[in-house]
Amino acid sequence: MWKEDKTLVYNRHIQFHLENFQQLQAMIFAVNEINTNPNILPNITLGFQVYDSCDVLQQDLEGTLQVLTGHTGAISNYRCLKNTPLAAVIGASSSTHSILMAHVLGLYRYPQVSYFSTSPLLSNHKMFPSFFRTVPSDAFQSQGLAKLVLHFGWTWVGLLAADNDYGQQGIQLVKQEIIKAGACVAFTESILTSQPDRNAQHIVKVMKESTATAIVIFSPTIYLVPILEQMFIQNVTKKILVASEAWSTSTLFSNGKFSEVLSGTIGLALHSGGIPGFGDFLNKIHPSVSLGQYWVRLLWEKSFNCKFQNESHLTSASADAMQKCTGEERLGNIANSFNDVSSLRVTYNVYTAVHAVANALEALTNCISERSKFSNQKCPSISNFTSWQLLQYMKKVKIPLSSGRMLIFDENGDPPAVYDIVNWKLRPDGSMKQVNVGSYDITAAFGHVFSVNMSAISWATGHQQVPLSVCSQSCPPGFRKATVREKPACCFQCIPCPQGEISNHTDSINCYKCSWDEWPNLQKSKCLQKNIEYLSYEDPLGAGLAATGIASFWVPVLVLNVFIKYKSTPIVKANNYCLSCLLLLCLPLCFLCSLAFIGYPQPEKCLLRQAAFGLVFTLCISCILAKTFMVVFAFMATKPGSRIKKWTSPSVSYMIIFICFGLQFILCISWLLEAPPFPQYDIQTKPGVIIIECNNGSATAFWCMLGYLGFLAAISFAVAFLARRLPDNFNEAKFITFSMLAFLSVWVSFIPASLSAQGKYTEAMEIFAILSSTWSLVVCLFLPKCFIIVFRPNMNSKKELMKKTSAHLQISMY
Repeated sequence: MWKEDKTLVYNRHIQFHLENFQQLQAMIFAVNEINTNPNILPNITLGFQVYDSCDVLQQDLEGTLQVLTGHTGAISNYRCLKNTPLAAVIGASSSTHSILMAHVLGLYRYPQVSYFSTSPLLSNHKMFPSFFRTVPSDAFQSQGLAKLVLHFGWTWVGLLAADNDYGQQGIQLVKQEIIKAGACVAFTESILTSQPDRNAQHIVKVMKESTATAIVIFSPTIYLVPILEQMFIQNVTKKILVASEAWSTSTLFSNGKFSEVLSGTIGLALHSGGIPGFGDFLNKIHPSVSLGQYWVRLLWEKSFNCKFQNESHLTSASADAMQKCTGEERLGNIANSFNDVSSLRVTYNVYTAVHAVANALEALTNCISERSKFSNQKCPSISNFTSWQLLQYMKKVKIPLSSGRMLIFDENGDPPAVYDIVNWKLRPDGSMKQVNVGSYDITAAFGHVFSVNMSAISWATGHQQVPLSVCSQSCPPGFRKATVREKPACCFQCIPCPQGEISNHTDSINCYKCSWDEWPNLQKSKCLQKNIEYLSYEDPLGAGLAATGIASFWVPVLVLNVFIKYKSTPIVKANNYCLSCLLLLCLPLCFLCSLAFIGYPQPEKCLLRQAAFGLVFTLCISCILAKTFMVVFAFMATKPGSRIKKWTSPSVSYMIIFICFGLQFILCISWLLEAPPFPQYDIQTKPGVIIIECNNGSATAFWCMLGYLGFLAAISFAVAFLARRLPDNFNEAKFITFSMLAFLSVWVSFIPASLSAQGKYTEAMEIFAILSSTWSLVVCLFLPKCFIIVFRPNMNSKKELMKKTSAHLQISMY
């Protein structure tokens, strides 16, 4: 940038770009704005000199040397214009060109401010000590593009980049960020910038065959034309293109046949800004009064599709057919990318770059705080300062932007990274409209760095729903991801969680076991409390068995009342009244024992129920065994000279009962002391159910108790069976035989039934055995006698009994 010199030096263009010319006008506007503002550099006029490189590196180098020399003929290490010191260089736009210039300008410490060079290499301040820029580094853009892709859940993406520094460095950073976040890359292709047409067909074929819907394209606009041509030819319209800032706001594709291909495109764009008065400035440009008449004429011919008399600056075969430019045309009457100031991005960065240099010059003029760094401790003169002196002030630039933010260069010469998120929408007339739908601002507060207005986005599908771009569909809760051999991590299978395990979120890598008291729901997406199972009084089975036990309790009680009432009758006397009463007292307790197996298994209940059952039943069977022996002893005592008569006394009966009961009592006490029963939670038998049951503590003790009971019953059965032919008046034996046979049958059947039953049905089987065996005793031993006492009282006489005895003896004699 020159002072007091407004010469435009130019070279002929092969093509004329309206956007680039608008950027040039922004620089001119900024210089004029500063020169006319009395508050900025008063009494000092800024000048400028413009060089067009035509996108040729050699011309960039030539222009840089000319700027340093101040003369069209470059002279190394020499400046011709002593009275007009060079303040700074604005440019270039391309990173490749800026790197070349920065190497040269850095040697002399001339500040260089680029408005569109985004290469991360330029952030190396040791290599490029005098380089600054008003556009963020691609390192931030790459992070933003990766975040954008991941924000929409696209874990399977394609990557396409130009094969220059901009494209390759940028796409590699995007790839690193995507892979770091756990997503995968479906393919990576490069556009040959030297011959874009050469591999365009191959690239589009790869895009078409890939299952990836989202494709990140990191390339300047100009190299995309052949790619879009092939996408149009091959009808590739369902892909979502994710644009880098180099082409995300390009007007080159706003109209024409690529609308369907580009509809729904989303990407990052440089943050836009407003320049007050710039629109009016552009509309006043005219070939007769504006600087750079050659370029203005090019603008005029392209904008109005005309040619000036005797010349045409546009290289077009149809130039002769165009109407002549009159000079009466007005730019304000048309709308094109040149006078569109609604969303200034690169142009605003040019404007900001000029103001950044002016801010540094202002600080230098006012000698603000940096003079301590100068060897002589004196302030430099604005008319005679060196480049390195201004460089110190450039590092401290701080200017407000139209957005309300501040432009501050960091230690690498980079500004704060702020991007707009733009979406390409298809207008009804077929043209494209780029709409801001969010922002990516690394300076924002936590949680607001990345924001997207989802409702404002239009996709190529025409729906609001975000298109999918995944290798495999997400695994729903209840499944886990399993990698597929020789495929990326994003390509996986969904495996159902095993029994007893859940996954409670989408794409879970592992399944997790529920706690011991929980079980998965049907979808295996969450753990639920297990159902608790025990034989309760609310359960129909438990209620039925409890009712049966309580009702049965009263039967032996009624029989006892009958026996007491008719205790003086022969049939009661003949059945050992005392033992019968003792047995009838025990039988109700046997029925009540069944209730101990119903209800919640409390520790006390578990401790006592089996022992109580064993002792009560042992007492019953002991009474029956004593009765059996008494029947035999009584019959044998009737023989003349028999010594058995002394065994028929009640004391013998009670001794038998005491011994039999005592052995069982010792066994039960030992059991309770050594291995007492206790309540336990069974979580293995039934999945999803906690069976609360009583653990017997010692299975051996339980079966010994039951075996001893069976042993007593077997002895009673054997003795009664042998005594079944005794006379009827003494013949209690046949009833005991039937009762013991039924009793043993029940408990023998109980053994396999209890071993096969599970949960509450184990208790139900034991209750059934208790009730059935007790009923067998009541029915076989007492109901026949009660029937005779109540319904056949004539048979309850000594005479009748003697008849039966006589008849029995006669039959026995034959």
